[in-house]
Amino acid sequence: MDENLYPIDLLDVLLDKDNHDPIVLMDENGRQLSFEQVAMIVREVDGEKRLFPILKPIDRIKGIDDDAAIVFRVEENEEGVHVLLIEENEEIAVAVFDEYLELLKEEKEKRGKN
Repeated sequence: MDENLYPIDLLDVLLDKDNHDPIVLMDENGRQLSFEQVAMIVREVDGEKRLFPILKPIDRIKGIDDDAAIVFRVEENEEGVHVLLIEENEEIAVAVFDEYLELLKEEKEKRGKN
């Protein structure tokens, strides 16, 4: 594998709590799109733990509302490099997003008690 092609591991970026830089991805047409990381949800699917980043587009994307967030999943490609793919299984995507909303609710309740 050519280390120059992938100088930074995606997981290092996604899991770095101090990183507030946009996540830049390429669409199928080679256009770079910037996203803000909203959350990282760990969820068990088919008996294995998986990472599901929730990203909000910074750039305007046709067909996606300005206030929408997208559930991605982290996969490893043939070269062993971590990549992001949109979670296309609606049941999984909804469950991940519901878990995120529950975490937000819990956080809001905690803040209300302080």
